[in-house]
Amino acid sequence: MKIFAVIDTNVLVSALIKSNEDSATVKILLEVFNKTIIPVYSKEIIAEYSEVLSRNKFKKKFTPEAKKLLIKAIIDNGKELSGIETEEKPSDPDDVIFYEVTMDSRQTDETFLVTGNIKDFPIKPFVVQPEEMMRIIEERRKR
Repeated sequence: MKIFAVIDTNVLVSALIKSNEDSATVKILLEVFNKTIIPVYSKEIIAEYSEVLSRNKFKKKFTPEAKKLLIKAIIDNGKELSGIETEEKPSDPDDVIFYEVTMDSRQTDETFLVTGNIKDFPIKPFVVQPEEMMRIIEERRKR
């Protein structure tokens, strides 16, 4: 089973900060490393990941090596797209690329957008919080 997902930066930050393996955000990352979740990304998304994860406030939370490993796993295990322009836009301009890449991927694959800030995106069944993404994965494993 493989599930395509655009992962919002806040999910990655939350996963790296948390030490609880039962956290949905940590489980999302584990599913990326286990290749159940195929991350969908663009060059702009990778640039945002790198910029946010390099901020001074996170330097004591996780190492540069952890950041590099995570970004490498996303690139190596993922699918790169450039995104398509959409009429519907997230309320936060920084989130537009995440939504546009999701919509680009949805042209060929069922793709989810996983975010901790669901209110920033148009209300769609494929825009899910980490807990919902994990429920979807568990349900599909039972099939």
